[in-house]
Amino acid sequence: MGLNSRIKSLIFAGCSLISIGALAGFASSRQNVKTCEKVSINIDNEYNNYFIGDKEVRDLLTREGERKIEGLSNQFINLKNLEKRIEAHKFVKDAEVYRGLDGNIQVSVKQNRPIARIIRSDQDVYIDAEGNLLPLSDRYTARVIPITKSALIKPSDKGFFRDSLGQSYLDLLQFVERDEFWKAQLVQMHIDGSGKVFFLPQLGDHTIEFGKPVQVEEKFKKLAILYKEVLPTMGWERYKRVNVEYEDQIICE
Repeated sequence: MGLNSRIKSLIFAGCSLISIGALAGFASSRQNVKTCEKVSINIDNEYNNYFIGDKEVRDLLTREGERKIEGLSNQFINLKNLEKRIEAHKFVKDAEVYRGLDGNIQVSVKQNRPIARIIRSDQDVYIDAEGNLLPLSDRYTARVIPITKSALIKPSDKGFFRDSLGQSYLDLLQFVERDEFWKAQLVQMHIDGSGKVFFLPQLGDHTIEFGKPVQVEEKFKKLAILYKEVLPTMGWERYKRVNVEYEDQIICE
């Protein structure tokens, strides 16, 4: 390619960029003079959570009705500020606020997903998949596994499930949450003063002594053999105690 051709290409590219920028600026200015006539809200209920609804989102957007959005010119609507207001809600994981081509506001909300609930005299809260603590809700009660903890288990400044020790328990909870069988079968989890885990099952009259939250997958494989091959034959009420704490063995009494 000759020098003249390169210069022409650079000039063409530069002009194209200027044109695109001008069009974007023009479109933006056109949007700013439009009036928001309607606010549309979409709340993601992928996990059938109902911790926040349209009314709560609208209250966050309008500061409990003090600042109406419908009827405002778009130049007076700060979309990022609206997003921050919604994301300040404990049960909101992520929010996106944007304008449609018609100038109206579109709101998309993704909710936090609790995977367990800590129940103790001094603490009754949900835990989400990242280990964050979430308050209880008057609007909705999540069907998640309840956890009781010994008073000897003290949370750190970050919370029990956000430190290096608690991460292994969070991994265990995430494993149970992902597995449809164990999610339905395990109805309560207890952590004793030494950090060992115990489960109460939906079926059977036994306690599962799981031990420390290590080798999680291997322990559940042993339990799966018991539930699929032994208990249907021996009877679900046969044992009072099932221990999978130790490697390569399962103890039933």
